[in-house]
Amino acid sequence: MAPWRTTRRLTRRALLQRACAAPVLALAGGRPIRAPATIMARPNDIRILEVDHGFEDFQYRAPYQFGGRSVDRVTLLNVNCRVRTRGGRESWGFGSMTLGNAWAFPAATQDAGIGAMRALAAKLRDATAACDETGHPIDLFRTLEPEYLRVADALSRAQRLPAPIPKLCTLVVGSAFDAAIHDAYGKAFGLSVYDTYGRSFMSRDLSADLGPSFKGEYLDRYVPSAPKPRMPVFHSVGASDPLEASDLKTRIDDGLPNTFEEWIPRDGLIRFKIKLNGGDLAADFERVVRIDRIVNRAQAARGVTDWRYSLDFNEGCPNVAYLLEFLRRVREATPTGFERILYIEQPTARDLKKDRANVMHEAARLRPVVIDESLTDLEALLLAREMGYTGVALKACKGQSQAMLMAAAAQKFGMFLCVQDLTCPGASLIHSAGIAARVPGNAGIEANARQFVPSANRAWEARFPGLFTIRDGMMNTGQLTGPGLGAVPARK
Repeated sequence: MAPWRTTRRLTRRALLQRACAAPVLALAGGRPIRAPATIMARPNDIRILEVDHGFEDFQYRAPYQFGGRSVDRVTLLNVNCRVRTRGGRESWGFGSMTLGNAWAFPAATQDAGIGAMRALAAKLRDATAACDETGHPIDLFRTLEPEYLRVADALSRAQRLPAPIPKLCTLVVGSAFDAAIHDAYGKAFGLSVYDTYGRSFMSRDLSADLGPSFKGEYLDRYVPSAPKPRMPVFHSVGASDPLEASDLKTRIDDGLPNTFEEWIPRDGLIRFKIKLNGGDLAADFERVVRIDRIVNRAQAARGVTDWRYSLDFNEGCPNVAYLLEFLRRVREATPTGFERILYIEQPTARDLKKDRANVMHEAARLRPVVIDESLTDLEALLLAREMGYTGVALKACKGQSQAMLMAAAAQKFGMFLCVQDLTCPGASLIHSAGIAARVPGNAGIEANARQFVPSANRAWEARFPGLFTIRDGMMNTGQLTGPGLGAVPARK
């Protein structure tokens, strides 16, 4: 049974006739790639039989500030999906994702954004349950994603939203459904879904989604099925987090650290993600220098000499000149701190087509510059490369299918790779960790929920020791080999 109360359950129906036509998938070399309308039936193909969804709400123990926005609560979207193979096997899959409206739908208020995402979840449940396509989960994604986008556009008009639901927002809501399908597929065969990403299970090679240079290649070429046994955890330093005791106004008496400095020895941290608001060069510079000073002090007390930083502006830099001047000042003030920077994430606005002047070639010569909010499809990835971005941030919240395809594309293009979460708790963190532990070259994994919303992890902690509790700055990811996505045991 699902670990939450569901709303209502729907079986398949013929609502998606138009979705089963061959959709435009992406652009490669300026030409649209279209999936064939029909493919040869395979015994491993699945069909969706039943879908249900529900929500869980949690309050943060302390607000989390990023990109000038502050978040103090989370709504989880949980999805169950039942599928049947052509051979008659049936299985249930489970997917979960946080509805991070402040990040995915920043143009909307908190209430309007989360309300739109809840409403969209109900529409996507209908669309998923109605899909008559058969195939591998990537095949179903190829059909469902354009339908999800059509449904989101229709909902925006029907609700007369002040701003239309962005594609990124639709991907976040759709990711729980996509995860449930991948989970169900692996469970149908008693395998980790990562064991199904080769030619024996997939009906089409990667050229169907990524272009002719991928002909004859499958996901297993780029994403191994076995997870790394351990991964370093990036501790997120929110833009308003108290750094040391002098910053505290009131203490939270829940047994967890109250300051950034207290977290370092508690979890043995060696990776730090520094959130910066942008727009105030002096403030951003001073915060990084101060954090570097605190980390040096804490690590010296522990006898630790090796650690790294990442910098995340969440689009806050007004232009690339701001970023370059910021990096110049940091390197001048703390040369060793500058050398510890692994990468810089999404410094300027997410709409790259409207922001063509802010190219990253010069900045990327200093450190890898990765896209996050901008990455919604292959076209965006190709444009980012043209504009000088040298890295990609993969996220479970954009969908398992997209994460796998973008991981393959980024590796083919020789780009830097990192995997991040959306303050994902519970099953969504397990999903995210499964990706992070398999993508080659990935620098580490975030696990922000343990800092900001640990209550949402409690039901999962005992079942996955070492995943939700961090020791020596590492997460034990070698255990993520169960069937499907590995979070929920298969239903009998």
